[in-house]
Amino acid sequence: MDPNSDPTPQQVRLRGRSFVAFVFAPVVPIVDWLAEIDATVARSPGFFVGKPIVLDLSSVDLSRAAITHLVVSLEKKNIRVLGIEGVDAALLTPTMPPLLTGGRQCAVREAEQKLEVPPPTSLLLDSPVRSGQSVVFPDGDITILGSVGSGAEIVAGGSIHVYGTLRGRAMAGVNGNSAARIYCQKIEAELLAIDGYYQTAEDLDAALRNRPAQAWLEGDIMRITPLN
Repeated sequence: MDPNSDPTPQQVRLRGRSFVAFVFAPVVPIVDWLAEIDATVARSPGFFVGKPIVLDLSSVDLSRAAITHLVVSLEKKNIRVLGIEGVDAALLTPTMPPLLTGGRQCAVREAEQKLEVPPPTSLLLDSPVRSGQSVVFPDGDITILGSVGSGAEIVAGGSIHVYGTLRGRAMAGVNGNSAARIYCQKIEAELLAIDGYYQTAEDLDAALRNRPAQAWLEGDIMRITPLN
């Protein structure tokens, strides 16, 4: 082999990967909506740091300047926008996050089912979820036989069942399932969320702490009651 010959160029290898992202859907007046974001960050500092965020602008009519101001305002709160959807591409500049299409709220159904075995609709964990760990299962329920540590994160498309102490953050119904619930044997959660509606530790009734509890949605209000 001639050492002076040009090496064979290597093709770029592309891979697909799916991530769960938070979707922000601003409403007017934008100033008030940003104030609500400030209140959320104040109650749970760092909650959105490092999380992929998508801006859904389908419900508002914003100019290019207003979109730019919105993205910059979120960046100042340490909230980085991964992409924007629900807006005309002509309103986005090259320096803005890219336009995203094809986002889904539920599991994608394959055009051709190659396997006869249906995909699992639940995830069972027989060990505790430790601090800093993240468990994401967007296609169904998550059941944890142990406890969930402070700083841990549980994200489920369905309901969440914790047979120990629930600390950390638990987010159920992330694919738009408003019927999802959260159950635990002892509630000490930093944040509970169902279908985008949430309560933080500061919102939790002191009488519920360290007791079995369940959380569910009643319209757009989260209810948390003792588990009988």
